[in-house]
Amino acid sequence: MANAIEAEVKKFMQDVEERNPGETEFHQAVYEVAKSIMPFVEDNRKYKDAKILQRMTEPDRIIIFRVNWVDDHGNIRVNRGYRVQFNNAIGPYKGGIRYHPTVSLSILKFLGFEQVFKNSLTTLPMGGAKGGANFDPKGKSDMEVMRFCQAFMTELFRHIGKDCDVPAGDIGVGAREISYLFGQYKRIANEFTGVLTGKGLAFGGSLIRTEATGYGCVYFAEEMLNSRGDSLKGKVCVVSGSGNVAQYAVEKALDLGAKVITLSDSSGFIYDPEGIDREKLEYVKELKNVRRGRIREYAEHFGCEYHEGQRPWHVPCQVALPCATQNEIEGSDAKALLDNGCFVVSEGANMPTTIEGMDLFLKNKILYGPGKAANAGGVAVSGLEMTQNSMRLSWTREELDNKLRDIMKKIHKKCVTYGNKGDFVNYVDGANVAGFIKVADAMLAYGVV
Repeated sequence: MANAIEAEVKKFMQDVEERNPGETEFHQAVYEVAKSIMPFVEDNRKYKDAKILQRMTEPDRIIIFRVNWVDDHGNIRVNRGYRVQFNNAIGPYKGGIRYHPTVSLSILKFLGFEQVFKNSLTTLPMGGAKGGANFDPKGKSDMEVMRFCQAFMTELFRHIGKDCDVPAGDIGVGAREISYLFGQYKRIANEFTGVLTGKGLAFGGSLIRTEATGYGCVYFAEEMLNSRGDSLKGKVCVVSGSGNVAQYAVEKALDLGAKVITLSDSSGFIYDPEGIDREKLEYVKELKNVRRGRIREYAEHFGCEYHEGQRPWHVPCQVALPCATQNEIEGSDAKALLDNGCFVVSEGANMPTTIEGMDLFLKNKILYGPGKAANAGGVAVSGLEMTQNSMRLSWTREELDNKLRDIMKKIHKKCVTYGNKGDFVNYVDGANVAGFIKVADAMLAYGVV
C-alpha cells in the first residue's frame, strides 16, 4: 500500500512540476501536503474522482502588474506587483501582502496554497490568497514607501473587496504600509469598508492583531505540551527572527513561564544565556520597530554573544520557535536541535522547515507543530477584525485574546483528531487532512466550477 501511495504522489508531483516549472518553493509546499493527503484521498474516492487535490493546486487566478513610483530624488522606479487568489471555496480570499526583494511567483503561490489550509483550520469563513511586490521598504523614506503603496493599490484596488479579497500585512508590510494602502483604496473606491486587515485602531483595526501570530504560535506549543501533561513553564526556548512574530512569541512565552535565549535577523543571531526578560524585549521592540536597527546592537548593548551569518538552531534548548522565514531549519539544523534535547517545535513562520528537517522531526516523534496550524493565529485575528468591521463594533483585548486561544485550542484538537497515530500525534498529517476536508467538501458541493 505504501509503495502505491508513493507512486501516486510521484505521479501527482510530476504533473504539478510540469505545470509550474522552476517554482521550487511551491513544489515543496505541495509535496508536503500531497504526502499527507494522498492516503486519505485514496480511501475517499469522491475526492479522487472529482480531482479535488489537482484543482486545489491550481490558483483561481494570478494577477501580475507593473508598479511605477518616484523616489525622493525624482527618479522613476519600476517594480512588479502580484496577487495570487488561490481558493475561495469557503469564503473571500484572505492572505497577506509581502514587500521584499525575494518576492517571486513561486513564493507567493506557496504562501497562498498554505493559506488555503491555514484559513480552513481556523473554522472562520476565509479562502486563501497572497500578494506582494519585489520592493524593499528597508532604507526607504516614509514618503517613498507612501508613494509605492499608493501606486501598488492603484492597480490592486480593482481586484479586492470586503466580500471578494481582503489582504493583510506580511513581511515588509506593517502598520505604516497598511495605512498607506488603505488610504489609497478609500480615496479611489470612495468608500470606507473593511477591505484590509491590520489597520490602525483609529480606523477599523483590531486589538492584538500585531501580537496574534506570535501569541498563537506559543499557545499551540502549550497545547501540544498540555496533551502530554506538560507545559512551557521552565522550558528553555530558542526563537528565530526579531520582527512582530518573534517579539510577541517571546512575550507570550514569558507570560507562560518559559526562558527565551535567542533572537535573530538576516545578519545573524544573539545568544543571551541569562534570558530575554521584559526589559530586554522592550529594547528589541524599539530597536526593530522604531529605529529599524540590526539585532547585533542587542548583543553590544547587553553584552551577550552575537553569531554573525548563523542561525540559532545549534544552541541547546527544549523548545524551538522558528519565526523568521521559509526553509530556515534544514536537515542539519533539525539534527542539531534533536541532539541538543529539543522536543517541541512550533512554527511561527510559513514553511520554515525543509522536507528533510520535517521528516527528522516526525521520525523522532517530537511535538512538531507545522506553520499552517501553529501560526494560524494571525489570520484568525484578521478574520475577527473582518467580523468587527462588518458589525461596526470592537472587542476588548481580553475578549480577543480569549477568542484567539480558543481558536488555537480548536486547531490543535482537529490536528489530534486526524493525526493521531496511536503512540504519537503527527500534526503535519492532522493539519493537512483537517484543512483539506472543509475546502474539499465545499468544492464538491459547487460541482465543476
